[in-house]
Amino acid sequence: MHHKTTIEPFRIKVVEQIRLTTEAERRQYLKQAQYNPFLLHSDEVIIDLLTDSGTSAMSANQWSAIMRGDESYAGAKSWLRMESVIKDLTGYPYILPTHQGRAAEHLLYSRIGGPGKVFISNTHFDTTRANIEFSGATAVDIPIEAGKHPEVYHPFKGNLDTEALEQLIEKHGAENVGAVILTVTNNSGGGQPVSMANAAAISEICRQHRILFILDACRIAENAYFIHQREEGYKEKNYRDIAKEMFSLADGCIMSAKKDGLVNMGGFLALKDLDLALKCRTVLIITEGYSTYGGLSGRDMEAIATGLEEVFEADYLNYRIKSTAYMGEKLREIGVPLIWPPGGHAIYVDAKAFYPHIPVEEFPGQALVCELYLKAGIRCCEIGSVMFGRYDEDGKLIPAAMELVRLAIPRRVYTQSHVDYVVETFRELEQERDRAHGYRITYEPPFLRHFTARFEPVL
Repeated sequence: MHHKTTIEPFRIKVVEQIRLTTEAERRQYLKQAQYNPFLLHSDEVIIDLLTDSGTSAMSANQWSAIMRGDESYAGAKSWLRMESVIKDLTGYPYILPTHQGRAAEHLLYSRIGGPGKVFISNTHFDTTRANIEFSGATAVDIPIEAGKHPEVYHPFKGNLDTEALEQLIEKHGAENVGAVILTVTNNSGGGQPVSMANAAAISEICRQHRILFILDACRIAENAYFIHQREEGYKEKNYRDIAKEMFSLADGCIMSAKKDGLVNMGGFLALKDLDLALKCRTVLIITEGYSTYGGLSGRDMEAIATGLEEVFEADYLNYRIKSTAYMGEKLREIGVPLIWPPGGHAIYVDAKAFYPHIPVEEFPGQALVCELYLKAGIRCCEIGSVMFGRYDEDGKLIPAAMELVRLAIPRRVYTQSHVDYVVETFRELEQERDRAHGYRITYEPPFLRHFTARFEPVL
């Protein structure tokens, strides 16, 4: 019998209390947080969709592995286990453990970046761009055209535009391209997958021009699922083998294990080139820790090793992608404008289309983020002109390409009733669209402003 309902392929063993706040309380909390949900306290939130990073529920196997954690300073058994799992998965010989993905980004981009260097990606995420720009280099995004249009269907909307890549290499000179970075899945582009054919084409171009090709692989298991489902020739391959094939096309990878490693903390940099690995290892030892633990305890490394095995299980990935799609389908049914089709880890709402009366200078994405919290205690993240907008010489806002709100779904944490609660909230907001107002920024730092910016309503 074929069941339409996708059930969670796990039983719940430990529960965490959610405090059900009132709308009056939330109004006060949001005002105290100066209208930035990043500044809310977690116990003021009912459903937390701010990020899927580090928010996974760990399995019984991961918790038991934690008890085996070897906390030796050098050469711990837990390090050898994690290193072995990562080497087997990626095929890269040099593994550098870090406390999370952005630390791995810092190790690599501080060595290969700098003024005059250009980095090219399908879409750089916020910390990637910040690490590149902090080094003095320039980050350029070249998603395919379909990736810029929320409603346009494309099976691999996360792909990088290879024609534009050739043009940029021609324009800047191969020697000035620090690296080509392929983010799988493409987070800022709506959590959309990248095809194996696209990765292979990029690999060939990079090899011809002797340019470093790096995968941002924090959601590579989810990407492998989409390749299995949508790309010809992969139906018979298992998800792990698909991921291994993609790794084989690149020169190295950065991974925040806080996503598809199914852990709360951890990451790594993995490279093919010994000289580059040694340069990065020097920075690792200065900033993170010794080369066999980086920024991680032995118990973290045990949890990562187990998580990287569990994430490729067929039942888990089927549940993960289908439960995300369920939220997207339900929201679309009630007329919420989304990036379509749904990605793997999040639903991206087109806030500019949802609130067409709010100008981009008043951040419609931030408005939707605040309304979702006020109405139902749902915390999520703006991915629009707050995160990626810039200013021209006269201080006028240059808006982001899209004004999105990301509902990122933590792994193995929420059930279908939580998702239905989110859908109900949108149904109510849909009926009150005209009442929503914009926001203006009252404080912002020079980098990664969305984390700590403060706002006030434009009434």
